[in-house]
Amino acid sequence: MTSASREDRLNAAFVMVADSLTDDYDVVELLHTLISECTEIVNVQAGGLMLLDADGELQVVASTTESAELVEVLQLAAGAGPCLDCFATGEQVSVPDVAAAARWPAFQEEALRRGFRSVHAIPLRLRGDTIGTMNLFGTSIGALSARDASAAQALADVATISILQQRISAHAQLIAEQLQRALDSRVLIEQAKGAVAQVNGTSMDESFTLLRGYARDRNLSLHALAEAITNRSLPISALTTSHEDERVSSRRPAARKQE
Repeated sequence: MTSASREDRLNAAFVMVADSLTDDYDVVELLHTLISECTEIVNVQAGGLMLLDADGELQVVASTTESAELVEVLQLAAGAGPCLDCFATGEQVSVPDVAAAARWPAFQEEALRRGFRSVHAIPLRLRGDTIGTMNLFGTSIGALSARDASAAQALADVATISILQQRISAHAQLIAEQLQRALDSRVLIEQAKGAVAQVNGTSMDESFTLLRGYARDRNLSLHALAEAITNRSLPISALTTSHEDERVSSRRPAARKQE
């Protein structure tokens, strides 16, 4: 990615967040978009976001791949890893070579098994308040450049502001409820991904791509679509039928003009 296109992509991400901050914006969709944009901008292969729930526990809320999510879940289960250190200190934690990260043996083993060779964890913080972490996973050894680390922190700060935007006019309990709604949506989306994967014989990543594509094409929230899938008001076949129709349409030659 050239310097100009990189800056354009970063500016577009900021504008996208600003445009999405309405009273009823979909937090999960916003965070999925932000982490996807960030991985593209800083040229890493996967990413994920962890947030505090209403009980003060970290939970995975968004991820670009199933492998990244599993590495994050393992850290939470083991209670150790660079992402948890990042949350505890409120500072970025860089692991340029996972093979040398012997201080977190369980994390090290799972990350290497999933093909990740480097990790960079960025805090989601506003002043002294840290509400989660954004975690970037690379398949090659090496740290983020200072410029990329700064861009990732800027996107993490934007994500934090978007989540905490109501703090000025609302009690902290409202923020906890908003985060809990995001986590509840995540559970529903995971159920829908599993249902699609089981019916279609696709991977969880492929199933999520189908869900997200269908929701975007019809201006639906991921939560609403996942709910429709899980309560069977929308058949899973509608996702694949729509996807196949788009593929056929894209391959169909344009009609010739009559002379």
